[in-house]
Order: sequence, then C-alpha cells, then structure tokens
Amino acid sequence: MNKQLRFLITGVSSGLGRELAQAALAAGHAVAGTVRNPLDAAAFDALHPEHAKAVVLDVTHTDDVGPAIAALEREFGPVDVLVNNAGYGHEGTLEESTMAELRRQFDVNVFGAVAMMKAVLPGMRERRFGRIINITSMAGLVGLAGVTFYSGSKFALEGISEALDREVSGLGIRVTAVAPGSFRTDWAGRSMVRAPRSIADYDEVFDPIRERRQRAHGQQTGDPARAAQALLELATTAHPPRHLVLGKDALELMSKTLEERDGERAEWDRVSRSTDHISTKHIAG
Repeated sequence: MNKQLRFLITGVSSGLGRELAQAALAAGHAVAGTVRNPLDAAAFDALHPEHAKAVVLDVTHTDDVGPAIAALEREFGPVDVLVNNAGYGHEGTLEESTMAELRRQFDVNVFGAVAMMKAVLPGMRERRFGRIINITSMAGLVGLAGVTFYSGSKFALEGISEALDREVSGLGIRVTAVAPGSFRTDWAGRSMVRAPRSIADYDEVFDPIRERRQRAHGQQTGDPARAAQALLELATTAHPPRHLVLGKDALELMSKTLEERDGERAEWDRVSRSTDHISTKHIAG
C-alpha cells in the first residue's frame, strides 16, 4: 500500500501519538491530530505547512466528536486511518480508588475511543476501506495489580477492537488492538493519575509496584520512535493482525500469562465440562 493516506490520531501533543504523527508526515502521509488547547494546535500545525491539521477536541465530550470529525473531513478529506492513542493511566488499588475515578478512566480510554470509531465508520463503510488502530496496553492483556481501573479499560478496548474487526473486516475495514509494553513516554510521569493511599493492608503488594514504576520512569526499554515505525507499517500493510504486542517486556508477560492460563484450563477442565446439559439419549444408551 504505497498511496498517501490520511491519518487521524488522537492525543498528538506528546508521547507515542506525536512520534507516530511525525513518522507519518515524514513518510508523505497527511495527518490530523486531536489536541485539547489552541497552543498545542498551533504547534502541531507547524509540523507541516500542508499535511498537518490540528483538531481541538476533548474525546470525552462524546457529543462533540461526530460534528468535529465531519467538519474535519470536509476540509481535510476522508479519514483512511484512525489511531485511538489518547488515554492516561490510573494507579491505585481497586478499594482505594473511587467510582468517579473509574468513570473518568473509562470516559477517556474507552468511551472516547468508541465515539471516534463511530464517527469515522460510516465513511469507511461507504468507501469500503479503512484502518482503525486502538492503542491498548500489556495491562489490557494481563490484569496488573496497582492499575486495576486502567487494566479494566484496556481489556475493554481489546475486546471491542476484536469484535468490531469481526463486524467490519468483510467491508474492507480492519481493526487492530496494539498492546505496548513500557515505553519512554510520560505515561508514568505527569500523565499518571495516582489515587491516595489509605489502607495499610495493601502496602506489601502495592508499595513495591509504585516504587519500581517511579524508579523506571525515563529508563523504560521501549523506544517511542521505533514503536511509531511499527505502527506505520501496521497501518499500511494489506493484511493487518487483530492484535499486535509491542515490546519485549509485553511479549514475555503475555507468553507467561498464556502458559499459566493453559495450566489452569487443563486443571479445571473437568469442572468446565460438567455444566452442560446431559443428553437423555446418552443416558439411555
């Protein structure tokens, strides 16, 4: 796929979204990116005089998403590739975190992403072409203690992505959930929301997790520029996968977890099979 594509990437002010936008522009594609304030919009527009277009939009204002994308496409042209990158991490145990924090986590990481998909799908269906890439996390493949709400939101986006791909792949649209491991972005820095600690019973489990994450910030193994190149390859391939893991740490964690799940599945196979209706013909035989 060598033609110029029109990308729409959410959350391009920094991090992986910014790296991908720059890589796509360097490859000759046109890129629209969502930002949340006019200053960031001006900085993004300055990346390329013709091919970079900022959209001031908060994806959690889901009623605004459809009209904003319709206006963008009238000026920018039809979106070929949507990359749902906007999101943030919430650190905290489930019991110490509030329901309001859970709703906010899903507003950004799930509901905003779904609103963006719903906005571009009609045009993609009509043209019988489109790519949707949803940035999830290794925490969306393996439930990680200490980021319970974050894991839940990314598990949700993984499931939505796979189900949607099964719905639209016959219409020329492909959907891929991309699960990065630890990359040198600001996810664990200013982008992380941290719930206050209040229950000492969780100290033994949680304190080492928080300490390791803070100590590793800025030293993560993942290179955002290399991830951007991988995403660019994914967006332009003729046969994209439904799921893609980025980073050796995420790959090893997923592999270890699959082995553990296979072991549990085998151990509890008898119980799993015991819940089906028993055929009366089988009993009679």
